[in-house]
Order: sequence, then C-alpha cells, then structure tokens
Amino acid sequence: MGIFSRIGSLIKSNLNDLISKAEDPEKMLNQVLVDMKTQLVEAKKQVAVSIADEKRLKKQYEDEDAKAREWERKAMMAVRANDDVLAREALARKGEHDEHAGTLKKQWELQRDAVEKLKDSLRALNNKIEEAKRKKNILIARKKRAEAQKTIHDTMSGLKDTSAFETFDRMSAKIDQLEAEADAGAEIAGELTGDTLESKFDRLEAGAGADHALAELKAKMGLLPAAQEAPKAALPEAKEAAKVDEALAELKAKVAAGDIDLLDEPEKK
Repeated sequence: MGIFSRIGSLIKSNLNDLISKAEDPEKMLNQVLVDMKTQLVEAKKQVAVSIADEKRLKKQYEDEDAKAREWERKAMMAVRANDDVLAREALARKGEHDEHAGTLKKQWELQRDAVEKLKDSLRALNNKIEEAKRKKNILIARKKRAEAQKTIHDTMSGLKDTSAFETFDRMSAKIDQLEAEADAGAEIAGELTGDTLESKFDRLEAGAGADHALAELKAKMGLLPAAQEAPKAALPEAKEAAKVDEALAELKAKVAAGDIDLLDEPEKK
C-alpha cells in the first residue's frame, strides 16, 4: 500500500507551486505526469500480485475443503463397512482439513476484501491522473496567456521611451529637408534654362482663376451684380519682336469679341 500513499502525496501537491519554481513549467508538468503514469504502472503490478495471491488462497481453501469432504465420504464408507475405528481415523483427518480450510477461508476473504479496495484505489488514482492531465492543459494555457500579456506589457513599456519617437521626428525633419532641397534644385534648374515664359503664363492663369472665384463669391453675397464678370487679368507687356506684338493684338481682338475665355485652360492634344 506504500505506493498509493506516495502517489497520493504527489497528486495532492500544488501544481501552481511547481510553475513558480520550474524554469519551464510546461516541461515540469509533463515530467510530473510521466512520473505519475510510471507509478500507476507499478501500482497496477502490485494490484495484480494481490489479485494473484487472492486467487491462490481461494484455490488452497477450495482444495482443503474438497479434501475434508473426501475424508467425510471415506468415513461414511467405513461406517457402512462396520469399521468404526477406520471411520474415526477418517473423521479425524477430515477435521484437520476442515480446520486448515477454515483458516485459509478467512485469509482468502481478507485478501479478497483487500483486493477490492486496491481496485477502487487504482480506479481513483487513474481518475486523478486524468484530472491532472486536464489541469495541466489549463495551467499551460494560463502560462502562455500570462507570457503573451507580459510580452505586450513589455512592448508597451518600451514604447514609453521617448527616444523611439524622437528618432521618428529626426528622420521626418531630415526628409523634409531633402524634399526642400529637391524642390530648390528643380527651381534653380528652371531658372537656368532662361525660359520662364511658361511659368509666367501659369501664374497668370492661377491669378485669373482666383479673381474669377472671388467675383463669384461676392456676387453670391450680393456685393456685386450676379451678371458682373470677374476682372480679366491684364496680359503682360510684349517683350518680343514685332511678330509677337502682332500676335498679341490679334489675341486681344479675339478676347474683346468674346471668342476666347482667358479662364479656360487650353485643350491638351
């Protein structure tokens, strides 16, 4: 019965304490279950030996009881043969076997009861091991959840360090500087080409669009008649040769006749 007390003590131990003491709780719990299963195998062997003893005692009792009945039968034969002396001897031998059979019967009954208790203990032990398996799975799940929470907490704690955000700010400022330098380089490259006419017309169209939007807003607010048009942007003075002046005069004539709206963007081909 010593093995059952050892296994019982092992099962009753607090598995949560094992988690706190073990470097790897999952491996520790698995090892505990392996040990429990090993001891369960040993317990089954001892129960099997006890069952074998119970069967042996039962057979010895039955043999002695059979011998007692046999000597009783022989005593009856002697009585029928009118041989009382022989009958007494047979009855004496029967009494010896009866006494031995009675002793064996008591031992067998005690062993039989003990075996039944061992079987019950073995079943209870097996149930506790199964319960330990389930508890192990729950504890391992708790361990993994705690590890995940700790990882998240450590990550969030690390984010509280402003050095990471300061690095982002420095990199953003550096990129802003690179973009500004790139824009400046493009502007300088445009100036160096000597052809600023296109950019002047772009500014002219942008200014005309803004004036037109402002006039519409004033008309909507009642500050200008709705039919009043936004002021046309004045064209720049001609700086080219006589051919350019002639083209400019023709353009002004078309604008005065209403054939061209300065606010419309030229159609892209």
